Amino acid sequence: MTVSMIKPLSECRLYAFVDTAFLGGRTAEVTAQELCDGGADLIQLRAKQSSLEEIRGMAEALLPITRKAGVGLVINDQLSIAQATGAEFCHLGQEDFFGAGHTRVSELLPPSSPQRIGLSTRDPKEAARALAAGADYIAVGPVFATGTKPTAQPVTLDCVRWAAANVKIPWFAIGGINLDNLDEVLGAGARRICAISAILNSDIVATCRKFKERLSRCR
Repeated sequence: MTVSMIKPLSECRLYAFVDTAFLGGRTAEVTAQELCDGGADLIQLRAKQSSLEEIRGMAEALLPITRKAGVGLVINDQLSIAQATGAEFCHLGQEDFFGAGHTRVSELLPPSSPQRIGLSTRDPKEAARALAAGADYIAVGPVFATGTKPTAQPVTLDCVRWAAANVKIPWFAIGGINLDNLDEVLGAGARRICAISAILNSDIVATCRKFKERLSRCR
């Protein structure tokens, strides 16, 4: 199998998901392949209802697919699985990181670690805290109401505008973003976005390509 170089984080624009709640009868592997074929730059494995053993098994099955495509694999919540499988990234929520008593990413990863950490943020205060903690990237949102996190209060486009003006590391707008409201998000300054249901509840390859084409217009 030919293994491609993983795309640098700075060049990643479309962050997609293999979310087991939205697979619609597809396997995780088929979904990952379709996301790669559509041009996703990062893929997060999100399996909230799965056991650690199941998540590890899925990660091991997805890595040959993502690596062949040069796409970084992100493990949601479970840093130990990212480390055990060699996945390139782990994404943590505020509660999983700061709520667990951590203040610096370096507390979780030795300097030689190949893994990188992304953190969720819901407002400028959380974003500033994540930046100070040494996150490799942050997610900003939810921008709009989203069925993925139905109890989360939208941060609105104001938070996107703040991030565009103040965040210098890679950051991704997330939450309720679809092809109908994408231009609003881009107009507020986002250049990288996460999309879950908008992609997984559609023709995955075609929708990814539409997102990428629209994102490529913005520099």
